[in-house]
Amino acid sequence: MRKSDYKIYIVGAGISGLIAANVLEQSGYHPIIIESSNSPGGRVKTDFIENYQMDHGFQVLLTAYPAAQKYLNLEKLFLQRFLPGAVIFCDGEQKIIGDPLRNLSLLFPTLVANVGSISDKLKILKLNKILKKTTIKAIFDEEEESTHSFLQEFGFSNEIIEQFFRPFFSGIFLEPDLQTSSRMFKFVYKMFGEGSAAIPKSGIAEITNQLVAKLDNTTFLFNTSVKKVEEGKIILGNGKDLVSHFTIVATEPSTVVPNLKNQQVDWKSCDTLYFEVKSRVIKKPLIGLVADQDSIINNICYHTVLQTSLKPKNELLSVTIVKEHDLDEIALIKKVKIELKKYCNIEVDRFMKRYKINRALPDLSNIQYEVLPSETKLTPSIFIAGDQQLNGSLNAAMISGERAALGVIDTLENGLVVEEFTSEFK
Repeated sequence: MRKSDYKIYIVGAGISGLIAANVLEQSGYHPIIIESSNSPGGRVKTDFIENYQMDHGFQVLLTAYPAAQKYLNLEKLFLQRFLPGAVIFCDGEQKIIGDPLRNLSLLFPTLVANVGSISDKLKILKLNKILKKTTIKAIFDEEEESTHSFLQEFGFSNEIIEQFFRPFFSGIFLEPDLQTSSRMFKFVYKMFGEGSAAIPKSGIAEITNQLVAKLDNTTFLFNTSVKKVEEGKIILGNGKDLVSHFTIVATEPSTVVPNLKNQQVDWKSCDTLYFEVKSRVIKKPLIGLVADQDSIINNICYHTVLQTSLKPKNELLSVTIVKEHDLDEIALIKKVKIELKKYCNIEVDRFMKRYKINRALPDLSNIQYEVLPSETKLTPSIFIAGDQQLNGSLNAAMISGERAALGVIDTLENGLVVEEFTSEFK
């Protein structure tokens, strides 16, 4: 049988699924991606509304991600980079803290910022130096503890933890208590130190578009839901059966694979609200953090502080919320507007759009950096991909998709198939 004749299905057109398809294509296979929505990308999408670019939740690409460097042409994404720092809104003031070793313009603002002590700022430089010398493997081999515990043990003051680390990393980890694994904190901190946080000029969906453009022999089945994945068969939501040699489940497997043990994943959610405003209170390309513990707002970003492919009339402001709440949309918008004025002195002209991301990041413990291709195999013909298999990051989504595809290829090409395929496949 020719490689192109094998029926290899991928459930989910997110980043993991697209990478899996890419790897399969490179080995001569013609995969078929089944996607329940009308477009690829999963959570990595951008809407264009009234000349504004609105990503599905505030997202950045860390250019130091090894998998991103492997699978993306970063130059062709026309990345717009943030400065290595943040604006902290605290006590009615703006305070800038950043890495002056990477951008000299941040030196004076960081020195005079009343955020933490001189000792705290020296410890930040010390941590940067330590992690620069620490390999990714070594980070993920360390014992886990919470990020909050690690920061305390490293000697950071409660002040800088509450005013900088908590709001900054809560926006990344999508949880307000810094209970995320210290492995993840160190990995992300290392990535920030070795590269930039950036957004493609045309929005985060350019990552998806670039990956899709690389696929020449992949078929997409959009608006197609999967009810169940079984050995050699996929049952669609409309009741139709698809005969499959191999299936890569690049979504949460517990939703489509019956009788899974220890595969149920809890998810972190977040809210991102977009507003149109006439002017910016943050003049540089920096993310804004609201440090007040009573605020529902975690971070803000003026997307128009960076170059975009569109020419918007005014400024576009995103507000990200990671704390749990029971507010309906009208009440949430009202509360956010009040807090923007109270904490940031921002007056908004109008609300534009809300993105409620229910499955924004997997909530994991004992997180890993990578997995062997053989470890992605669930059954002889079913393989698992997705960032929930490793850690909540774009890097992990790419690695897991790659390893699942390699698992299929190994099974086909290295003598691991022990039975002839039935005549249904021929």
